[in-house]
Amino acid sequence: MKKFILFTLVVTLFYSCGKNYTPEQEQYIKKIETEREAKNNEMKNTPHSPFKTRTQVEFHPLKYYDVDPGFVFEAKMNLYEIKDTINIQGTKGEQRKTVKFGWFDLNIQNTPVKLNVYESAGRNGQNYYSIWFTDKTTNNETYGVGRYLHFQYIPDPDHIYTLDFNTAFNPYCAYSPDYSCAMPTKEDYIDVAIRAGEKKFHD
Repeated sequence: MKKFILFTLVVTLFYSCGKNYTPEQEQYIKKIETEREAKNNEMKNTPHSPFKTRTQVEFHPLKYYDVDPGFVFEAKMNLYEIKDTINIQGTKGEQRKTVKFGWFDLNIQNTPVKLNVYESAGRNGQNYYSIWFTDKTTNNETYGVGRYLHFQYIPDPDHIYTLDFNTAFNPYCAYSPDYSCAMPTKEDYIDVAIRAGEKKFHD
């Protein structure tokens, strides 16, 4: 009986010391978890998945940090007055041309962070925009090349963007050697442990 009471106290203390989320945050967490389940199904079953390529890599569910609303930020984007074209190296050694388009000023764990946005030309002739980064978890808990954030440019200088590191994802080269991906530069390093989003796939 004493052991049972002690166990109950320990469990109660464990949960009472956990984070208390608002109903809105709880709803957001469930939304991200549902999206992760959908991505697992897509990666496992769809023909264009990196696990269906020439080099067959055995699929297992993708690994993630617990969803943390503290890694969601809202900010306006700053545009570079002079948009320099630079070379970004791919993981297979090729050079890729991209344009330094803009950046976000964030404060993550009391650390000022500059997060670059790059503009590139797609094969279909349309431009697309990329955010990639490395941080203190890179090559330890997360993929050694770095991680990406989805980004859609809105041509409105007053637009407030939501930057959600819980959605940080690995490029396809993290799963299969059939792919090459852009490598973040030294300027894209965040001097914080971003324990949010996707972890390493391969141990």
